[in-house]
Amino acid sequence: MVRIITEVSKYLIIFFMVLYTVKCFTVLKPVKEKKKRRALNVQIFYVFVIHFLCYLTMYLHYKTKEIIIFYLLQMVISIVYMVSYHAIYKKSSRLITNNMSFLLLIGYVMLTRIDFDLAKKQFIFASIMLIVTAFIPLIIVKCPQIKNWNLFYAIFGICFLLTVFIPGLGMNIYGSRNWIGIGNFSMQPMEIVKIIFVFFIASSFEKAKGFAGMMKITAVSGIFMLILVLEKDLGGAVIFFMVFVMMVYLATGKHSILIGGISAGVVAATVGYVLFKDTDMFAHVTTRINAWLNPFEYIDGSGYQVSQSLFAIGSGGLGGVGLCQGLPTSIPVVESDFIFAAICEELGVIFGLCLLLMYISCFIYFINISMKIRNTFYKNVAFGFTICFIFQVFINVGGVTKFIPSTGVTLPLVSYGVSSIVSTLVIFAIIQGICVLENTDTNKNNAERSYNQNYVKENNSRSKFRDEFAGE
Repeated sequence: MVRIITEVSKYLIIFFMVLYTVKCFTVLKPVKEKKKRRALNVQIFYVFVIHFLCYLTMYLHYKTKEIIIFYLLQMVISIVYMVSYHAIYKKSSRLITNNMSFLLLIGYVMLTRIDFDLAKKQFIFASIMLIVTAFIPLIIVKCPQIKNWNLFYAIFGICFLLTVFIPGLGMNIYGSRNWIGIGNFSMQPMEIVKIIFVFFIASSFEKAKGFAGMMKITAVSGIFMLILVLEKDLGGAVIFFMVFVMMVYLATGKHSILIGGISAGVVAATVGYVLFKDTDMFAHVTTRINAWLNPFEYIDGSGYQVSQSLFAIGSGGLGGVGLCQGLPTSIPVVESDFIFAAICEELGVIFGLCLLLMYISCFIYFINISMKIRNTFYKNVAFGFTICFIFQVFINVGGVTKFIPSTGVTLPLVSYGVSSIVSTLVIFAIIQGICVLENTDTNKNNAERSYNQNYVKENNSRSKFRDEFAGE
């Protein structure tokens, strides 16, 4: 009986995941508010059905009450958060909240399967951050002066990145010195600084004048990226570089900057690899590139991780082997860098593709918010975070599927990582704040337009009456 329930649940999870993904795109269409609200409510239903089926499967496999308690706690936090958030911020986006909650729940499911202790730790930190980040939209609306703090962003961001070089505080993990640790607590400064970096560029654009101003922004941005290179955090450096190039392109509208910037980045990466591939400075980078080029040749060493990832995705197939039926723990660091491979193995490639489409729907919605907001500063901020978010997804999934070399970047809201969860929830909260601001301005403009139209109509009516009266 247990086997039948597990097998049926596997296909129901895929079925409802497909339906949820379709709704992600249908709600983007311009439809009546009532129809859109109904679609978003149906989305929530799909989320909780998938979540329930996943934990039912794991309970039947492990038969422990802890899983039931953990499931119920997630349900309570999710429902309370979604209801209270939209009660407070009536102009916020329910699609963003739905996707954010669903991605967190998928992360809890996979981490429960891989390492229950990590799942509990992730849940605690994420729940705390949901409360903390709930105040961010209010700050966005009430504190317009944050666009003037470019000097603060530059100094704070650079100094915080440099903390990894402080003896006793900085930590070397997997060849990169990009962590700091205090007691049992550790974090990546880069995850927080990438938020500061976007604010720095957007704020600097507000004050930049001509070519000289742009050179100052480029020089300071170069310092951010140079520090990341010295930390040997090349994944972070690539994200910063792409955010910088894309934000400058948005501000200037010049295609030459986009093409030239990306070309310069490719050339710099190639030259750097040729110069340093035989040195100890970036030995771990050379190892990862060799594993990317031919993982099966190095399957007993550096290529083991990528090889196991490809085996997992291949063995899962379209429908997956089912939760608790695969071997995700055979992939090193599966809970963070390679969690997408575990998802494809146990939940199926179809589920994995739907997950990517969900990320793309977030990307499209973020871009829409960036296009609609009239405030130039927040337009740049929204666009910068959109690029940061989607490029992080690309780097993670690209490394897992051997499309690009693995860089150690996490999958937003799904992978384990306190620093990653904190930064991504902050980004989503900032986007929500900009959405609230845009919807408030739109309603205000519509009200003013309606008032002006009524005023003109009333004056025309009075003029017509006066003309008729004068004619008589």
